[in-house]
Amino acid sequence: MQYQSQAVAKPYFIAAIALFTGQILFGLIMGMQYVVGDFLFPEIPFNVARMVHTNLLIVWLLFGFMGAAYYMVPEESETELFSPRLAIALFWIFLVAGAATVLGYLFVPYATLAQMTGNDLLATMGREFLEQPLPTKLGIVVVALAFLFNITMTVLKGRKTAISTVLLLGLWGLAIFFLFSFYNPHNLVKDKYYWWWVVHLWVEGVWELILGSLLAFVLIKVTGVDREVIEKWLYVIITLTLVTGIIGTGHHYYWIGAPEYWQWWGSVFSALEPIPFFAMTVFAFNMVNRRRREHPNKAAVLWALGTGVMAFLGAGVWGFLHTLAPVNYYTHGSQITAAHGHMAFYGAYVMVVLTLISYAMPIIRGRAANSNKAQVLEMWSFWLMTIAMVFITLFLTAAGILQVWLQRVSDTPMGFMATQDQVVLFYWMREWAGLMFLVGLVTYIVSFFVKGEDSAATQ
Repeated sequence: MQYQSQAVAKPYFIAAIALFTGQILFGLIMGMQYVVGDFLFPEIPFNVARMVHTNLLIVWLLFGFMGAAYYMVPEESETELFSPRLAIALFWIFLVAGAATVLGYLFVPYATLAQMTGNDLLATMGREFLEQPLPTKLGIVVVALAFLFNITMTVLKGRKTAISTVLLLGLWGLAIFFLFSFYNPHNLVKDKYYWWWVVHLWVEGVWELILGSLLAFVLIKVTGVDREVIEKWLYVIITLTLVTGIIGTGHHYYWIGAPEYWQWWGSVFSALEPIPFFAMTVFAFNMVNRRRREHPNKAAVLWALGTGVMAFLGAGVWGFLHTLAPVNYYTHGSQITAAHGHMAFYGAYVMVVLTLISYAMPIIRGRAANSNKAQVLEMWSFWLMTIAMVFITLFLTAAGILQVWLQRVSDTPMGFMATQDQVVLFYWMREWAGLMFLVGLVTYIVSFFVKGEDSAATQ
């Protein structure tokens, strides 16, 4: 059954894809600046392009999560959304605040922006991923709390399921851990220690709960497998996620001045972090193999399966490559880290949001699935983006290995910039793979506008 208030997810999904496109464009600008140092300088310096690239990533994924929650929760709770009007109001507030922040990065020098936005009252700016001015951070908190109120009230008045409970746990955790972005101690060790409470405990903790619940929801819908079976898998996955992810935070504490025992705790528990991602992959394939019906939306099934595989490779395998302290001693902060980050974010979070959009948007528009012609195009976009991301990861890994060897292991180590000159070929290859990714994203967007005579019947 479809609920009328699920339609509020549509503007969130559209904004998410638009911001995703912006993120990729700024990623390509940065990639070009790696090989042509004065590209678009001084209009868009590298540090500004990087801020915009990473901030757009966070904001568009948050739009995606919020849209997914607004779509899922009414269906899981078997009741209309508590306040659709509040959901639409929050959409415009968040969109305007996000756009204003990005424009501030682009057109106002960062130090001036800090002065203009009250950073002297409460210093929160200047930290990677958390560069947002104080008013933006406060706005995010207000939007998050109002969003959580709306979602929680919907769940409380309707049916309670394991999927909606795990989703709520993940979303509340996202909001609570963001509060540490306001704590900025003068001691650099303490600063980095608690900074990871936002960054790591988001992406390797509570966001994984959101990922698990979204994937479970789609798999129930497209496979027809009993809810009890899928929920048991979900409980196993989130338990493994929380146990390994929370203590695994220690793999960021190796070299920042924290106690030495973190090298053991961080190594052991972060080495276990691939397990929940492997379980997620087995879960997805197992459910599809046990399916009781052939769902007309083949593209959404492909995205769901791809999420498990790519999350395991990016977050699991590439994370493990450089997570043990004796290895990390040499690889820390190299291009190997960038390789892991790109594939992990794409595999775990980008793909699960695209899975939800692929499944939900046709239904919101009155069809069980897009036409076969549109789905073929969408599956092309899946392969273009996924293969491009594999190449981006491989090229950055090669650059990282060469960088570590020349700069840190060799008997005659080279300086940083001299080393960068030696790996420039891999940066060019990464840029070409990035263009291929953009083509895939454009193909994904176009697929939603393709009509066909064989389009699925209206629900």
